[in-house]
Amino acid sequence: MMRICVFGFFLLFFVLSPVSAGFYPNSSVVPPELIRNATGNLWNSFLNFTGCHAGNKYDGLYKLKQYFQHFGYIPETFSGNFTDDFDDILKNAVEMYQRNFRLNVTGVLDELTLKQVVIPRCGNPDVVNGTSTMHSGRRTYEVSFSGGGQRFHAVKRYSFFPGEPRWPRHRRDLTYAFNPRNMLTEEVKTVFSRAFARWAEVTPLTFTRVESFSNSDIFIGFYSGEHGDGEPFDGPMRTLAHAFSPPTGHFHLDREENWIISGEGGDGVISVPEAVDLESVAVHEIGHLLGLGHSSVEGSIMYPTIMTGKRKVDLTTDDVEGVQYLYGENPNFNGSISPPSPSTQQRDTGESGDASRIDGSRLVLTSLLLLSTVGLFLYLV
Repeated sequence: MMRICVFGFFLLFFVLSPVSAGFYPNSSVVPPELIRNATGNLWNSFLNFTGCHAGNKYDGLYKLKQYFQHFGYIPETFSGNFTDDFDDILKNAVEMYQRNFRLNVTGVLDELTLKQVVIPRCGNPDVVNGTSTMHSGRRTYEVSFSGGGQRFHAVKRYSFFPGEPRWPRHRRDLTYAFNPRNMLTEEVKTVFSRAFARWAEVTPLTFTRVESFSNSDIFIGFYSGEHGDGEPFDGPMRTLAHAFSPPTGHFHLDREENWIISGEGGDGVISVPEAVDLESVAVHEIGHLLGLGHSSVEGSIMYPTIMTGKRKVDLTTDDVEGVQYLYGENPNFNGSISPPSPSTQQRDTGESGDASRIDGSRLVLTSLLLLSTVGLFLYLV
């Protein structure tokens, strides 16, 4: 009986230890110690490479090569034992990265390039099998009636996974479920409902939440580090999430982020730059679940990075045209993008609120308190 009591109190101590971030109703209640953890990530150290160029050697440059390889800019065929030399492999990766993000293509790690590199982003690669679609675009030609019949063209920047995979026609009413081990609250799940609704508004697809995780079309879960898919998460404010092409349906998010779950309506700003707006990331990753790749249009949902402290949930023309290329148009879509109805929105007012995590840890904590109480009672009896 003594062991039961001690075990219960040990578990209680373990859960109270700050081992990961969580979900917060607004940015003002994110604990300061978690904000400090989010600002000290490895990617920020890349800013020390400003001005680096080919032919020189810099301590720690191998880590930047690992970054570029993770996102497809250096092929997997190259050995992971990188050196600190600024060689042709890195120069080619930098040039491709600069083209994708519409920066000056110099092959030099200038300030603008590195400021883009350190922004938190989606874990899906920008380059697949050596080919990037971010900067290639799709050209459409129209006739100008302003005179002379002259033709002009516009470039669309949306892209797709190789082979343009999509959900088959007989699977247009899709279901989604959450990993039950995450024990998410209704507030968190509602964020995803809003995100799915934005894509349903412009396509003939529907999305219905179900309880059976194993039998759904789309599987949503929060994970830390290595979680079985070969794409480990790397801590706060780096890789935020990743999702797989259809019809795989796997959607994984980093549980170590400080996730803000309040709804601000459309695009905007959150008051703590070290926190991440969950709906913004969810809308982006759902685009991947539907078959969209990354876009080089900075304002689009499918742009690979999201600036810290930003909320970006409104689909742009680039996003809408890309997904409608795959699935067609919602017959009820009127051509304009509207925010979710006010009844489903919550606002980050910046006012003080409950500072505890509003995920399953409350349930776990309650259970452990009960276990400790029972253990103490049995011990005393």
